[in-house]
Amino acid sequence: MSEVHSGRPPIPCVAGPARAAINDIFRKAHGEGRSTLFEHEVYRLLAAAGIASTPRLEVIAAGAEPADELLASFPGSRVVVKVVSGSIAHKSDVGGVAVVAKEPAAVRSACRRMRDIAPDVAGVMLTEFIQADGAGVGSELLVGIRNTREFGMVISAGIGGVDTELLAGSARRGQAVVSASTALTTAEQFLDLFKPTIAYRRLAGLTRGGRRLVADEALVQCFGGFIALANSLAAGDPETDFVIEELEVNPFTCSGGSLVALDGLCRIGRPRAVRPPRPQAKIDRLLHPSSIGIMGASATRMNFGRIVLKNIIASGYDQSRLLVINPDGQEVDGVRCATSLGALEKKLDLLILAVTADVAFKVIDEVIAADAAESVLLIPGGMGETEASREPARRMLETIDSARRAGRGPVFVGGNCLGIISHPGNFDSWFIPEERLPRTQKKATRSSALISQSGAFLVTRLSKNAFLDPAYMVALGNQNDITHGDMVESFAANPQIHVIGAYVEGFKDLDGLALARAVRKATLAGKQVVIYKAGQSAAGKQAAMGHTASIAGDYEVCQSVLEQAGALVASDVSEFSDLYYMSDCMREKVVGGKRLGAISGAGYDTVAIGDSTQVGEFAMSLAAISPSTRDRFMTILAAKKLDALMEVRNPFDINPAADDEVHLLCAEAMAAEPGVDAVVAGLDPTSPVVRSLKHSARPGYDIDSPESIVQTLPKLVASCPKPIVGVIDGGPLFDPMADALMERGVCIFRSSERATRALVRYTEARLRAARLREEAAPGAQGL
Repeated sequence: MSEVHSGRPPIPCVAGPARAAINDIFRKAHGEGRSTLFEHEVYRLLAAAGIASTPRLEVIAAGAEPADELLASFPGSRVVVKVVSGSIAHKSDVGGVAVVAKEPAAVRSACRRMRDIAPDVAGVMLTEFIQADGAGVGSELLVGIRNTREFGMVISAGIGGVDTELLAGSARRGQAVVSASTALTTAEQFLDLFKPTIAYRRLAGLTRGGRRLVADEALVQCFGGFIALANSLAAGDPETDFVIEELEVNPFTCSGGSLVALDGLCRIGRPRAVRPPRPQAKIDRLLHPSSIGIMGASATRMNFGRIVLKNIIASGYDQSRLLVINPDGQEVDGVRCATSLGALEKKLDLLILAVTADVAFKVIDEVIAADAAESVLLIPGGMGETEASREPARRMLETIDSARRAGRGPVFVGGNCLGIISHPGNFDSWFIPEERLPRTQKKATRSSALISQSGAFLVTRLSKNAFLDPAYMVALGNQNDITHGDMVESFAANPQIHVIGAYVEGFKDLDGLALARAVRKATLAGKQVVIYKAGQSAAGKQAAMGHTASIAGDYEVCQSVLEQAGALVASDVSEFSDLYYMSDCMREKVVGGKRLGAISGAGYDTVAIGDSTQVGEFAMSLAAISPSTRDRFMTILAAKKLDALMEVRNPFDINPAADDEVHLLCAEAMAAEPGVDAVVAGLDPTSPVVRSLKHSARPGYDIDSPESIVQTLPKLVASCPKPIVGVIDGGPLFDPMADALMERGVCIFRSSERATRALVRYTEARLRAARLREEAAPGAQGL
């Protein structure tokens, strides 16, 4: 399979003489006991990678002074003197940078001052003074790569110079600095991401009175060099002796139409071992087991294991393929018993451990040694999320990885895990009783999957909106073994799953990158992935750390990488539920653009819709209404004697006197307008002329009436290729109306602003996914 079809662009790397020259630089620094390069070594690194121009320079050893002849050889009337030290990251902060006249006395005086700045001063560096083509905010550029624990190598670019941090903190997202995974991004794609920034607008001469300082081709060359360097020296790469932990140039200036590096830092390290991948075939056994064993189901009391057993039986799983494992050999709820793992007649597809953590650690060793199961579900807590359990959990992972490298052992979900509901696998292993969470099927066909570290997140989502109704619900708990990336990859390959949702608290090493790659696979396969990443704030990060042994990473990088992979990243839990629900409702609809049409019988509704058309940097536009559609609207209103009351516009207030038929016909007309890509329809349930009640004092005037919008709108929604979203803004009295429409496949929201914002975010994601598929097509430019 080619890189393009696997969801990844071809990965550019540095090879040949350039790679050898770079390794020589790193070996020299490492041999001297340094993990940080000197600035002149950074310039050599940039030159070897073909990234950009560097100033002419000379290094003067500690104790020596520059000769007159050397100074005379520098161009211009000024030179820059910089301290050479491995411990100083920001030289200007400590007086380690000086621009002086190119006169021997002045230069030597500056050199002498810098020798005492730090104990490890190795000398000074003289560089030519570069005259910049532009000045002011945005005229300098920062570009860097860094090795993140979650996403591997990440490239960032934005406003350079001393004001970088200040501007990055005050500017809107995507305006000051942008980031991307180097493994999933080409130089051309990163340039497209960079174009909305303040820095690009300044460099490209797009500001008032501005002029272009550097060509796009130079930026592509620069970004491409950084990406190739990052991918050649990444963590987990067995072919490299060193990895780049961080490489940053701040700033690049523009001189003579070229990018010239004026400062740089680089930290290097040794490659780290990575865990062996989890076998996808065993994850399939986990989700569709032909046999299940449970350890910890009591025959005498209702403990968690017993609840799990009862739920599996109630879900319809074949009891002949189910057994409990108890040393007393006693059946539980009519399910046969094995006294130990050694007494099993054959290998289990799924073993569920509902025992305490200290027992679970011992059983895991036994399961691996006996090769007793293809997959294991770890319910107990205390398996890595507490200080006392971290060392036993570390030893457990070593045992799991050692067996996996030898081609043996199961995959594990958990610990601290609620369990799995797999409707296609016909089992429910949650320890939540049916009485607290009914598992009623709400959709004719279940086509979505929901993954979460937190079991409570799954329970509350389903409790609040039963119409989410996923085919699979997987609680990952601590991610001791199976991670988000593993599960999304599994569902990306499942032809029956079209929408994948994931609640993420933190990532194991490099699992953010694995998740992004799985998201890209799902996106290219035409699926929608919706993600909520917890830990956006300092308090949120601390809470995530204390929950399922998570380590919350840099949220901005996470959001950028996942969105670029194709994910729809929610800003909060409520938005996640809205986007996941809408994604499932709209999966077969055509999203051809961002022109919105809206109708409602309530004037405030139309205002709220118009006010909600922009979310972040993306906005839907209110579509222009053609004369023919305008005439169609007026004909509909005239038939009800409403034409004299209302003026056709978008959003269209059709008047509180508009009945079910007017709502239907106007929604149909709006959807038929060629200039409209999607429709939001307020259904005005409080209007006295709308059939919105389950029981009405007026005979035949309820939601069961053939003329009710509840009965007529589903046919329009099913036949229309465009998204149509209905809004029922009212209290519990109108719950039956909303439920009836949702049961018939209509996407219903209970407020117009939530409906519109969700549609805006969904539209943005669908259009981004379409671009990704175009770029990944064979022969696409830039890949």
